Amino acid sequence: MTGGKRQFVRWGIIMLVIALAVYAGWRYVTAWAPSRDEYPVQGIVVTERNGRPNWAELGATGVDFAYITAVEGARTRDAEFQANLAGAQDAGIRFGALHHFDICRLASDQATMFITSVPRNESALPPAVQLDFSETCKGRPNRALILSELATFLNQIEAHSGTPAILLLTREFEKEYQVSKSIDRTVWLEGNWLIPDYSARPWVMWTANLHRRIDGVEGPVRWVVVRK
Repeated sequence: MTGGKRQFVRWGIIMLVIALAVYAGWRYVTAWAPSRDEYPVQGIVVTERNGRPNWAELGATGVDFAYITAVEGARTRDAEFQANLAGAQDAGIRFGALHHFDICRLASDQATMFITSVPRNESALPPAVQLDFSETCKGRPNRALILSELATFLNQIEAHSGTPAILLLTREFEKEYQVSKSIDRTVWLEGNWLIPDYSARPWVMWTANLHRRIDGVEGPVRWVVVRK
């Protein structure tokens, strides 16, 4: 074998090793979840981007609960919400509805959309409200207005659901508005692979892996654990 060919083979082997290492790392990251010994209760968040999961398979492989996206702001209902709600119920998986709050839309309009989209169900988990910034909403109202609008929204959806809502606070949103200092609700934080600590109240739920892939559902899902 000539020197040129040996060098070509050597570089081919190096590239193959790098590719295999990257693939192994990706597999590890997308499969990772916190220990069940520390966090016995674990579940997922699904949206229409995940299609219609095989809920029976998910229930048999460790999904204890599911938050199903119901509404985006005041304009868009999740196209798969009703089907996924029925699927989770049929599989015996605990379920709750998630509302993606839009700070550029009136709270009363968003509450109406939630109430008309999510049926009352005494066995449902408390509704979850995701608070973050989005590309479709460039404005950032002042803190007083945000807290007032959020209080209006919570009062209306909680009267409908009969339970206090859970606040899913992203790091950037909480830094800007410090919602957890003023609104007394269960806190759900996000910390991809790292335990979060950015709210004024101790978290009860933690999105531990934003990109987890599991059998029975299309694409990545947010993997969530509950503190004992």
